[in-house]
Amino acid sequence: MADFVRVAGTAEVKPGHGIVAEVKGKTLAVFNVDGTFHVIDNTCVHRGGPLGEGEVEGRVVTCPWHGWQFNLMTGECLKNPSAKVEVYEVKVDGADVKVLL
Repeated sequence: MADFVRVAGTAEVKPGHGIVAEVKGKTLAVFNVDGTFHVIDNTCVHRGGPLGEGEVEGRVVTCPWHGWQFNLMTGECLKNPSAKVEVYEVKVDGADVKVLL
């Protein structure tokens, strides 16, 4: 059964930035977009780049390795919507960012 699991503290993820978190054997990218948190797979589907280390502009993250861009809400690649990363359901519980795993 899936449960919400803590991935980060709200203070750990600055607005307009992302971090990488390891939870239950998964490497996830956690982003703060104007106080709204988004969690996606950290691995870019192009060449495995670390999305959590990418540049964030609005609701889009750019992979730092080859520039592929992904919508943080849908996981879709902007240039190739059939290429997607997994998006996780998120809730904020006090000072904790939790994801459904």
